Amino acid sequence: MQTHFTIDCVILTFDEGQLKVLLAERNEYPYKDWWALPGYFVNKYEEMEDAVARILFEMTGLKDIYMDQLAAFAGVKRHPEGRILTVAYLALVQMEEVKNKIFSGSNYMRQLKWFPVTELPDLAFDHKDIIELSLDRLKKTVTYSTTPYELLPAKFTLTQLQQVYEALLNKQLDKRNFRKKINNLGYLKELNEFQKGVSYRAAKLYSFDKKKFHKTFSQE
Repeated sequence: MQTHFTIDCVILTFDEGQLKVLLAERNEYPYKDWWALPGYFVNKYEEMEDAVARILFEMTGLKDIYMDQLAAFAGVKRHPEGRILTVAYLALVQMEEVKNKIFSGSNYMRQLKWFPVTELPDLAFDHKDIIELSLDRLKKTVTYSTTPYELLPAKFTLTQLQQVYEALLNKQLDKRNFRKKINNLGYLKELNEFQKGVSYRAAKLYSFDKKKFHKTFSQE
């Protein structure tokens, strides 16, 4: 049996210099052929944690990913069939770790595709509002959270880090000022390694020291 509320998954990644969200092309009414966030109904006797894991896997093929509860959406007009509440969950993933794992095991979704958050198609239900709330939350917390580093590989360049910050803040940052501020924070570790396999001058690589990060903010 099914209840009349759903779970929708906002899955964000950083790829090709852009912040992207995973969308699914719907294969059923309402909004057949429209793009939407991966999601579905919660079963009547299903615990929320179990439902999130099941729906995430059935709709995207992903598992063992931390999903943070974002908000509940219960507008009367959000669904053509009446008030159907949805609980949105947010996940940040690294493209290299998930790109070969993405698949839709559900007949309700025709295909999955990554879209830049600045180039979204028309979306079903209120999914545009859900994505906008996700981005707004990340923007407000970016300066004191691990968000930028969750979107990057373990080893990254300062240019890549700046691109992530710019995507999350939705604005361009001065290169010199950014590097000065980020180095003064004290939780970036400069590595004795450089980029490999690039046609331009290889940049130095850095890593994120999570222990120093938490120590820094626990003292404030």
